Amino acid sequence: MKIRNKAEQEKQELNMTSMIDIVFLLLVFFVMTFKIVEMEGDFSIRMPLAGDSSAVSDPTDLPLKLRMRATPEGSLASMSLNEIDMGTDFTALRSQVLQLVGTGAPAEGNDGPEIEIDTDYNLRYAYIIEAITSVSGYKNGDEIIKLIEKVKFAKPRR
Repeated sequence: MKIRNKAEQEKQELNMTSMIDIVFLLLVFFVMTFKIVEMEGDFSIRMPLAGDSSAVSDPTDLPLKLRMRATPEGSLASMSLNEIDMGTDFTALRSQVLQLVGTGAPAEGNDGPEIEIDTDYNLRYAYIIEAITSVSGYKNGDEIIKLIEKVKFAKPRR
């Protein structure tokens, strides 16, 4: 049996280079594979307050539906707002929206009414812009009267 002396024991050292390499490789691996995931169940939904079940619902609770039909050439053939025929008159459209929505500001916590525009595929873009202009508001002197600020589009029909 060989007896070791103290001089040999002092020469033995741990090789830290390979250990540091392994630590950095693990660090790089975890950084590259880390995925940030949104917390589950954290939805920003505003639920309506509890109300009387006998209360009559407001006609602007659901989005208003504007249907715009086109001729084969792309001109405006007719419009209807919630199944009410408007013809091709954008002034009549504005007055009907004004009658349904009113000019009052939406209640606190309410985003206000919204409108869904459903168009034919070949309708010219100028008519859609004119409809958005008619339902979004108007200018009364220097005052701007806002009607509907939320506009969404249905998938165009062919």
